[in-house]
Amino acid sequence: MPVPEAVNRLAAGHPLRPVWQNILGGLTYEVPGLCFIKWAPPGIDLNPEAERLAWAAQFTSAPRLLDHGADDTGSWLVTRPLAGTSAVEGRWQAEPERTVEAVGEGLRALHDSLPVADCPFTWDVPSRRARIQAPEDPGRWRDEHDGLTLTQALRILEDPPEPDRLVVCHGDACVPNTLIADDGRCCGHIDLGSLGVADRWADLAAASWSTVWNYGPGHERRLLDAYGVAPDPERTYFYRLLWDLT
Repeated sequence: MPVPEAVNRLAAGHPLRPVWQNILGGLTYEVPGLCFIKWAPPGIDLNPEAERLAWAAQFTSAPRLLDHGADDTGSWLVTRPLAGTSAVEGRWQAEPERTVEAVGEGLRALHDSLPVADCPFTWDVPSRRARIQAPEDPGRWRDEHDGLTLTQALRILEDPPEPDRLVVCHGDACVPNTLIADDGRCCGHIDLGSLGVADRWADLAAASWSTVWNYGPGHERRLLDAYGVAPDPERTYFYRLLWDLT
């Protein structure tokens, strides 16, 4: 597909390697040895992610922000490369047990390293629920929520469980956003655009769910064990439903 004009301009003649395309049309390119350029089409604002990256990188291994901006054609972030590769690269796909443990340990380290009291961002239930302006058609929800009507789903979300432990959540802790070093350990996280204070199960529910999407069934408990927490079906169900609607 055509490289966005802004990406070509930022690459300044250096070669580009496309590395990711998300479901909203966003693209990520690597300028090998120099930086990564994340681009989003009009209507998607990357400024919140820039703000969160600048804050989080003080405390944890996250991409260092080099530049960000927007014009009529889209918005962009330029970040310094981190060591490691995504937890869904071929090597790690072939070692799901080891990789899932690294993802769980890495998520726990992220939660332990980011200071809740100093975090200026939130990802709590009211703020997420307020953004449900046109909820997804139930026909597009995941199988776990089959049989729920939209009215029933929204009613469930009006009564959240008491927080287990407030942490600074990643906001999209699905396994592709964990970076794994050559030794098999987590060495960083990317895509922090929704980072904010919330119950840790907001992250744990999505992270454990994503092991099924990326590695197949049978790994959810392994991730929770590596994180150091017992399963919590009530909170898991609630936050997965909230994920589906948002």
